[in-house]
Amino acid sequence: MILSDKHIFEKIDEGEIKIKSKNEHWRNQIHASSMDLRLGKYFKVYKHQEIALLDPKKMDEKALTILYERDENTPFIVHPGDFILGVTEEEITLPNDIVARVEGRSSLGRLGIVIHSTAGFVDAGFKGTITLEISNMNNVPVALYPGMRICQLAFENMSSAALVPYGEKKCSKYQNQILPEESKVGADPEFRKDA
Repeated sequence: MILSDKHIFEKIDEGEIKIKSKNEHWRNQIHASSMDLRLGKYFKVYKHQEIALLDPKKMDEKALTILYERDENTPFIVHPGDFILGVTEEEITLPNDIVARVEGRSSLGRLGIVIHSTAGFVDAGFKGTITLEISNMNNVPVALYPGMRICQLAFENMSSAALVPYGEKKCSKYQNQILPEESKVGADPEFRKDA
């Protein structure tokens, strides 16, 4: 069941869902059935000029991307066909019995901006910023500004609290992330020799 604005406010006020934001008016980002999140100031772009192949078995994720930082007045230009990693300004903490779904905003979708490729799900027990997999499907470049509303979260109650929430899993690779994080698929058990 998706939480309504009433229940989102209740869960936040009770300290079950935690939101950390630089924007003192972040509560205004809560709507009837979701909460808008803002674009953070960090972006990562894959070094496609230097990479012949992304191989999950041979990933050195830190060597694959370039980190960019922008302020709220300096846009990051997303060209047609580009794929970049962005991050939310807000850090969220979910309890062990609530999950969230990341969705794009229709206003940006109408510009051709997609904010997640397939990873639109946030597990119970997650803490950190949300990495966004941003693409431009338009034929013209689009400017994205840090601080602008970029996506929305819909919260859902689980049937019970998770036995092993995200942060307690051995392979919770993205817990406490602040920067946009590259894929850590190489750390998955099927690719690790020590697993």
